[in-house]
Formats: sequence, C-alpha cells, structure tokens
Amino acid sequence: MSLGFPLLTSCGGSQTANVPPPVDDTRAGAAYTPSGNPPAHQGLSKMQTGVLLVGAAALYYLYQHHKQSQAQGSEGQYYLSRNGRVYYRDAEHRAHYVTPPANGINVPSSEAQQYQGFQGYNNSPTGRDLTSLSNQTQ
Repeated sequence: MSLGFPLLTSCGGSQTANVPPPVDDTRAGAAYTPSGNPPAHQGLSKMQTGVLLVGAAALYYLYQHHKQSQAQGSEGQYYLSRNGRVYYRDAEHRAHYVTPPANGINVPSSEAQQYQGFQGYNNSPTGRDLTSLSNQTQ
C-alpha cells in the first residue's frame, strides 16, 4: 500500500504552502528559556527530594507539560516529531526545535518517576531517547 501526498501548488489558498521552513534554535546553542528561567520546581522544599532531568528526559518532561497548552510560541503547544525531536510553532507557523536547559530541570521524585527510563534521568547517560516514542505514535 502506498501513501499518497497531496500536491501543494502556489495558486491555492493553502496555508501549509506558505509556512516558512523550521528554525533550529539548538544550532546556536540556545536553551529552553521562554521566561529566562528553566521551568518547574526550581525551589524544592528541604523535605522533598528532587531528581535532575537532562537530555531526553528533560525534553520529554517539557513535551508532557506543554503538549496541551493553548498559549503561543515557546509557552505554547509542543509536538514530538517523527525523528524524536520536540518542537513548537511560532505565530507564523514556523517550527522551532526545543533544547533542554544545559543545567537540567529539578523535578520532585514523585513526578520524575515517569521519566526514569530515559537518557538524562538523574543525569544518567543511558536509557531511551525520544525516537522510540515518536515511532509508537505513528
């Protein structure tokens, strides 16, 4: 069975034909900083134990927290690409790839358990990456 793709022409009013190419903010060394600070749970109480999420674990955390958002831009809805990268769309519908913060995201242990099998959970170099998730959703 072959998949057919519609042919986009410039004479129609198709919005997808006018979408600019993706922007790879990760190439410039940019990190996730929509408000200038890494998200979520920076100040854990002394009674809470935290887990540091970096790399794939941090990206999956960001994806999970933004996938239902109704805002726009970097605070808006996040998507998981077929190649396992996380991105959002700006007001011009241009895709921007997300890079996890270089210093990671500190998350309470109870909330971090769902990210345990991913690379970067508690700064671990081993584990799953997000390509395994993108293959499951197709």
